[in-house]
Amino acid sequence: MRCLKAGWLLIGVVSVFSLAVCSGSETAPAATPAVVAHFHLSGLLSESPVADPFGLMAGEMTSLKDLVRRLGRAGSDSQIKAVVLTFDSLSLGFGQLEELRRALEHVRSAGKKVYAYAEGMTTADYGLLCASDHLCVAPQSTLWLMGLYGESLYVKGLLDKVGVQADFLHLGDYKSAAEMLMRMEPSRPARENVDWLFDSLYGSLVDMIARSRGKTAGQVRDLIDHGPYAAERAQEKGLIDAVRTREEFLAWVKSELGGSMRVNNRYGQEEKAKVNLASPFGFFSLLSELFKSPATAPQKDAVAVVYVEGAIVPGYSRPTLFGAYSAAFGGDIQKALETAGADDSIKAIVMRVDSPGGSAEASEVILNAVRRVKAKKPLIVSMGNVAGSGGYYVSCGADAIFADEATITASIGVVGGKLVTTDLWNRLGINWVSHQRGANADLLSSARPFDERQRQVLHDYMQQVYDVFKGHVTRGREGKLRKPIDEIAGGRVFTGKQALDLGLVDQIGGLQQAVEYAAAKVSLRDYDIRVVPEPKDFFTQLMGDFSGDGERPTDIQLSGIGSLLTGHPTLGPVLDLLRKTEPQRARVLSQALQRIELLRRESVILMMPFDMVLQ
Repeated sequence: MRCLKAGWLLIGVVSVFSLAVCSGSETAPAATPAVVAHFHLSGLLSESPVADPFGLMAGEMTSLKDLVRRLGRAGSDSQIKAVVLTFDSLSLGFGQLEELRRALEHVRSAGKKVYAYAEGMTTADYGLLCASDHLCVAPQSTLWLMGLYGESLYVKGLLDKVGVQADFLHLGDYKSAAEMLMRMEPSRPARENVDWLFDSLYGSLVDMIARSRGKTAGQVRDLIDHGPYAAERAQEKGLIDAVRTREEFLAWVKSELGGSMRVNNRYGQEEKAKVNLASPFGFFSLLSELFKSPATAPQKDAVAVVYVEGAIVPGYSRPTLFGAYSAAFGGDIQKALETAGADDSIKAIVMRVDSPGGSAEASEVILNAVRRVKAKKPLIVSMGNVAGSGGYYVSCGADAIFADEATITASIGVVGGKLVTTDLWNRLGINWVSHQRGANADLLSSARPFDERQRQVLHDYMQQVYDVFKGHVTRGREGKLRKPIDEIAGGRVFTGKQALDLGLVDQIGGLQQAVEYAAAKVSLRDYDIRVVPEPKDFFTQLMGDFSGDGERPTDIQLSGIGSLLTGHPTLGPVLDLLRKTEPQRARVLSQALQRIELLRRESVILMMPFDMVLQ
């Protein structure tokens, strides 16, 4: 009976569509907006085509062949007026970088603009994105332009410890493949081999950047030697074109194209959305649609609740076989706030924050989204167990902040650094030999501590982040702080009760009190409380990704204006077991792992000074 109804529904839809087409022919066609092809660059870039019928990779892997094909098609498609790239830690090699640059050059040679947006870039990432016509980065992001750094592995010491002797021959002085087993450092020919390889790779990268940004090779090398660069400094140096939020970037692109445009978020992938009933996977996808509960329009006005839970990290979550990562992804939260802000039935928003902080860049993305939404409707923050450092960063721009007396908050400060693991490898009998081009290429290397010059570079960058943090708090809590900001900041941690006395929060109360306050702000008496985004089961998430239906967090919309350790295939199940047996300790362990991963990725983070289990 359900299948019969689905069939009648399909006939009805076709009939309505036919009627629309026929009636449309009787009226003058509306002006056609410019069509923009959007490419979201994330995950691992593979060489061979990716077969993923279940959608289990969920954007974690992209085929180079497929991506180049789609870019080529965009260049040749007369309906496409421009290409927008949004970058989210795409992992690629130098050969792939050149392939993609050529694809972008093809688009540009066809007379179409390429606009790129990122929330932070490495040297290689920049080598790709600088090939665009316009490169924009998010506020508080960083261009880690520092050159090339690599390490060669030598394990003879480890083999000696376990009683294994490597005995190999080689023909050709430079054929050094077995040296890692027989030596603790490279031979002279092997070192020469790596040196000329690095010289060539570095020279190619420098030339790419120089061509794209209208600079000489010498100027680029000097810029690399003085990196990294905060967003505004990168713009001053002519390395990027603008510093804007994503919405400001899209509004600017829209104005450049004449004020009218439509975004195709799945350009060149439309054929993947077709369901192949000959395949059991296609049949399962169809079943998921047939048994999906019908969408119902909201009956009442609502107060939305958006959650910021766990360590704040950049980008977007991706479902795995073990569920979504237990972290607060900046892109997801930005999207949720935008959705709530655009929904006319949602009259006010409560952002529930239970986070020890994390990425400065992701925190900035969330705070900017808070400010945009607050300009449209009330936005109240409700603090949970912890809302410190980055957790306070994202909260300080709200209309009002609620906290429990025992909430741990503030910790307005910055921490940065790295883990040096050389002694660990030495104890294992493993030696890593470093190779670099660029004075600061090894800034984040785990091989050695910072030297004094590098320590100063990192300190200066951290000072910039810290000053911005304090500025956000001063601006967001204007007229409410009861002490000068420097007497409240400095990494000091307070309870909710202490924070109230200092003017860092507005009221003592929990989530319910914050919701009631938000409703009263817009005179709501009879209302729903709606979680945004609406929770979805894992099967629905995967099938939606496979079938191509629904809106993805990575899709870009025109409004009014890489993986964490917790997702590791081995650690994931272990942490899942710990969550069931010792949930408090499991949460602290997960946060510690996320902190290590964030330090590896960004070096400077906004994180609480400690993790603890309170019993």
